Amino acid sequence: MRKIQILGTGCPKCKKLAENAEAAAKELGIEYQIEKVTQINDIMKMGVMMTPALAIDGEVKVAGKVASKEDIKAMLS
Repeated sequence: MRKIQILGTGCPKCKKLAENAEAAAKELGIEYQIEKVTQINDIMKMGVMMTPALAIDGEVKVAGKVASKEDIKAMLS
């Protein structure tokens, strides 16, 4: 199972990133779990200074922008 983390405080961009990540995982047909990391301290512990950010299996893949569904599919593959 892949662990997908959305790092952000719940802004519209964070929600869009979460939607894109979920759509990408569903299209690939993989088992996944989405976790929203909303506490600033937790986000900073992961080395992220700009949100929204996306981490897959604990590794930050993108920060400071909303990754597209196609980009996320490539990261998950």
